[in-house]
Amino acid sequence: MEKRDENISAMCKPSIGEAGRTGDWRTLRPVIDQTRCIPSVKKKSACFLCWLYCPEGVVKAAIPVEIDLDYCKGCGICAEECPAKAIQMVREDQSDE
Repeated sequence: MEKRDENISAMCKPSIGEAGRTGDWRTLRPVIDQTRCIPSVKKKSACFLCWLYCPEGVVKAAIPVEIDLDYCKGCGICAEECPAKAIQMVREDQSDE
């Protein structure tokens, strides 16, 4: 009988939108200032704490960093975790600028 490693388990990739689009009911939305965002400034993979801590998995770890607002619930965790303070939470009824 072959030994089985009990520490190995099945892995799955989270999928966006299993519960449907959720962004239409939030009151605050994240806006990224790309001039302060560490990956955009350094032009290389760095930081991505917003991606790491997003509970909904809607932050794209790319350059530039993008947030899928169709599924973002506006919790603000990305803004809280950003060391460069490049993400600001703005009211839905306000413009980006």
